[in-house]
Amino acid sequence: MRDGAAPAWPGGRAAAVSAEVALGGAAVAVLVFWAGLIADSWGGGYWVLDCAAGAAVCALALARRLAPAWTAAAGLAVAVAAVLAAAWADLPNEPGPAMALGLSVLVGSAVRTLPARPACAVAAGGLAVAAASVPAAHNSSVVALNVAGWLAALAVGGGLRLLAGRRLAVAERVRHDERRRLARELHDVAAHHMTGIVLQAQAARLLARRGSGPLEESLEDIEDASTGALAALRRVVGLLRDSADDVPGPPGRLTDLVGRFDGPPVTLRGPGEAESWPPEVTSTVYRIVQESLTNVARHAPRARAVTVDVTVEVTGGEGAVVVEVADDAPPVTTSRNRGGYGLLGMRERVEALDGTLRAGPRPEGGWSVRATLPLTGPLTGPLGGRR
Repeated sequence: MRDGAAPAWPGGRAAAVSAEVALGGAAVAVLVFWAGLIADSWGGGYWVLDCAAGAAVCALALARRLAPAWTAAAGLAVAVAAVLAAAWADLPNEPGPAMALGLSVLVGSAVRTLPARPACAVAAGGLAVAAASVPAAHNSSVVALNVAGWLAALAVGGGLRLLAGRRLAVAERVRHDERRRLARELHDVAAHHMTGIVLQAQAARLLARRGSGPLEESLEDIEDASTGALAALRRVVGLLRDSADDVPGPPGRLTDLVGRFDGPPVTLRGPGEAESWPPEVTSTVYRIVQESLTNVARHAPRARAVTVDVTVEVTGGEGAVVVEVADDAPPVTTSRNRGGYGLLGMRERVEALDGTLRAGPRPEGGWSVRATLPLTGPLTGPLGGRR
């Protein structure tokens, strides 16, 4: 399981470096091979223009990540100049195979990463370069190679662009759904607080009319209830609620969730839930454990045990619930990617409560998900009384 945006390369930075090294090696090999063919067929220094222009375009292709639009424009400009020079001096037709390779990479990268209009402009420029080589072509196979390279660039770049768009749409839908769930829960919490405020205000008004009774204590209760309501409402700001949705019931207990888990044995440590915690914190702890256990069942079949630690940390009078779910699955030779979008929903929920979430492999092996959720207001209950 990983955070939402997919990396530029499936294997991360190491795979990207390997791809660039492979591209550079292929460019050198093609340049040397084609220069030899030109020397054998044409003789003399007829290969110089092809090697110089091809090397320049391939160098721009290797630097495309720095500025995709500018490198693509520069590569097309070099290609146009090479085509015109070859036609004027009656040299072997351009773009040659090395330049075609570089242009394919530049066009594909631009189609994949640039906004729609610049991407279309680069794609049109690539087609124009391929078409410009036809009138002065000495070898039809070179023209076919340029057209094929352009088509491959469009197919690969466009396919990756569509895949990235689909991932972004799914990630955004997951975030939206999680916001709606959290908004519904916080709506219920705020309604609970406001009901208490109304009741306390009515009681205080009656006491004021009678001129007797603990009026000050009632006002203090109203103040406490108002503070809790404001804290809950601050969390719900920015979250959208669909009024047509049904309000869900409260989550179950962690002990029941662990008992129902159909996977490796789970050890639950800590209080699990505390009545003094805000309801939104309790439900978030439950969701984190639920999603983490689901992830273990799907992506860690070799895990032998799972631990769920739920504790409260107090620093400077401020408390926070810390929940960590860890498994002991042995490492694998390939990149361990716990796919899916559950982590996006968890992160959205945790960050809405001003908390933090960390997920990743453990140094000793296995995987862990750790979330810290701040507690607002005084801490009471089975964790050591009022703090």
